[in-house]
Amino acid sequence: MAHRWTNTLTHADVTPREAFLNRRQVMAGLAGVGLTAMAKPAAAQDGLEPNTWEEITTYNNYYEFGTGKDDPAKYAHTLVTEPWSVTIDGLVDRPGDYDFQAILSEMTIEERIYRFRCVEAWSMVIPWNGFELADLLNMAGVQDGAKYVAFETAYRPDEMPGTRFPVLDWPYREGLRLDEAMHPLTIMATGIYDRPIPNQNGAPLRLVVPWKYGFKSIKSIVRITLTEDEPPTSWNMSNPREYGFYSNVNPNVDHPRWSQASEREIGGGLFASRKPTLMFNGYEQEVASLYEGMDLAKNY
Repeated sequence: MAHRWTNTLTHADVTPREAFLNRRQVMAGLAGVGLTAMAKPAAAQDGLEPNTWEEITTYNNYYEFGTGKDDPAKYAHTLVTEPWSVTIDGLVDRPGDYDFQAILSEMTIEERIYRFRCVEAWSMVIPWNGFELADLLNMAGVQDGAKYVAFETAYRPDEMPGTRFPVLDWPYREGLRLDEAMHPLTIMATGIYDRPIPNQNGAPLRLVVPWKYGFKSIKSIVRITLTEDEPPTSWNMSNPREYGFYSNVNPNVDHPRWSQASEREIGGGLFASRKPTLMFNGYEQEVASLYEGMDLAKNY
């Protein structure tokens, strides 16, 4: 599949895993997945500093396992991820329960090195492995009336201790407009650094939408529903004043309780200077056309 975007991040920007076997040189890895790197590394352009593999897997928001950043790494091992299936229903030609391994057998897994920007104003750079969401939706057959895609996380109180507390209205729900879901930047991640994605990062299957705040990238997905109407989403239901449906990264629209104009890079140290946040998290050229004519402050 031809991709309509250009990657400007390299492994120099990525949270490195010490035991990555030293098997990927930057250009070889990029060439292998058909990505284009700029001559000057993004690390030099953006002032990015590498994070550790441990930071990717231990600094997480996954409230089903607790509200602390290290809670998911402590408790997410209780989630049983095999076997796993995803229900795809609604306005599709072939609704049903899709076995995760059967899905993988039909998909081309590739590496995508993406910026990750949390609504809490911290950021990372992560090398995801996965496939385009559009390929999965096309496999199920999108019907003409579909305008939105709704997602739902597994809800298993016996395996998810955080769900015993009313932090949110469980199960966790998210949604995209159909054109956002079909965009080639939108992927379903199955791994990090060529390893299966850890439970705390959303095993075995999570959404990644790199131009939106991280909470839009819903984890451990068990249901995908195509619908004509805008679906309810968990944080928007919990506090619509603070969390809109779109939640695009926008340095010009502050969160009611803090500025979104800058961000703290994980791994930069306690006293590291903040860096400016980029419109659409640096993917403006690729996705701005999706919102042409929209008031991005009103449709936050």
